[in-house]
Amino acid sequence: MKSSMKLFLIPIVVILLFSHCGQEQAQPNFLFVLVDDQSPFDLKLYDPNSILETPNIDRLADEGMIFESARHMGAWSGAVCTPSRHMIMSGRTVWNLPSYGKQYQNPTCPDSLELQTIGAVFNRAGYKTMRTCKIGNSYKAANEQFSVVRDASKRGGTEETGSAWHGKQVLNYLSEREVKEEKEPFFIYFGFSHPHDTRDGTPELIAKYGAVNHTDTSSFPPANPKQPELQENYLEAHPFFHGHPKLRDEERVSGVWKRRDELTIRNELGREYACSENIDMQIGKVLQKLEAIGELENTYIIYTSDHGIAIGRHGLMGKQNLYEHTWRVPFIVRGPGIKSGQRVEGNIYLLDVLPTVCDLAGIEIPETVNGKSFKPVLMGEKETIRDVQYGVYSGGTKPGMRTVRKGDWKLIKYDMMDGEVRETQLFNLAKNPHEYLPEHGKAGEMEKDLAEDPRYGDKLAEMEALLFEQMIANNDPYRLWDQAN
Repeated sequence: MKSSMKLFLIPIVVILLFSHCGQEQAQPNFLFVLVDDQSPFDLKLYDPNSILETPNIDRLADEGMIFESARHMGAWSGAVCTPSRHMIMSGRTVWNLPSYGKQYQNPTCPDSLELQTIGAVFNRAGYKTMRTCKIGNSYKAANEQFSVVRDASKRGGTEETGSAWHGKQVLNYLSEREVKEEKEPFFIYFGFSHPHDTRDGTPELIAKYGAVNHTDTSSFPPANPKQPELQENYLEAHPFFHGHPKLRDEERVSGVWKRRDELTIRNELGREYACSENIDMQIGKVLQKLEAIGELENTYIIYTSDHGIAIGRHGLMGKQNLYEHTWRVPFIVRGPGIKSGQRVEGNIYLLDVLPTVCDLAGIEIPETVNGKSFKPVLMGEKETIRDVQYGVYSGGTKPGMRTVRKGDWKLIKYDMMDGEVRETQLFNLAKNPHEYLPEHGKAGEMEKDLAEDPRYGDKLAEMEALLFEQMIANNDPYRLWDQAN
């Protein structure tokens, strides 16, 4: 009797074991959250002095991993989001995209690259794919590869005209999935049109941050103690011309224009924060929905921005620069296998997203990809995936700006306006994280640009050589005035 009972139990145990293994091996879901124009230093996670409240983004960070050094590689266009979003979708570097702008088609780019981008790759792997985001300044052919596309530009201050609209598209999609009892894993590209200008926040949040939606060019917005303080590296003007004549972001943003006075900048920061908190609220609703339908714990959630932005820092307004507030992006990942509450250096680019999500899903990474998977960082096996990071802005006069960073050291070079603007900056980011310039009036050893300091001549030469190496390695078509042709 006991022997027959044992024989009866063995198959049950085997079935249960295989059933349990099957649950653990289920392919994960992905929720990729992309906001438009957000400096990492807007968030308390990167600047403890920030007054921006984002409890849902904070929750993702508490339960996941924060990347200190996540960056977009740069742009050949004043619309920096265009190459950035091409890089996210394709996993290719800035000079290996389909074009260098409208005038130059890249002959080195593979044909039909859109078939090797996120939506197409995950469709072929059996995923259900959906996206919502702004229209324009993006990779249209890649966007169309998602099975469900609900795109619209929403930069207003109401439920229907603002960020809540994008949130509603995701919530409706998840509800439809629930009704249909879909079991296939999903990849949702959850994009927002804010906090990009025009930063018309909801009335409640605009009031919370002491701002007004200012439109009168003949007056200044009112002062309000609720507004965010000026940033540490605020300047009334950048010390030299940024090299992009008539640039929209620096001259024609509604509510700011060419002004860099305290009233204008603090009001605009208040508007930025109002739009960012509204985004956080929509993320919270989606997290609640994922939890309610039992999908949260098997979902990788990535939060980031297409690039940073200045808004008064260094006397600049837009995203057409290579200072840390703009070259870096916020980057947070929560999901299966990621230990909670970690901060890592990472040294990742946005173009690493495609190979990483493929790696996490067990999907073959397309051969067209130039980026690297940072799954080893997510799983606690590595701190970084590269030692050196390179950046470019060539959207105005050429060659434009170039930067390179290794460890604590960062070099920025400017070659613009047919040689009228030629500048070199050298920063030790450990001792000068705000990249103070002499114009900031900050005192203290190394709290300044060190390019003219003879004590750091060897370091300058080392970083110059490193930049040249990176330009060659990344197919940069230009050379700066003091580089070999």
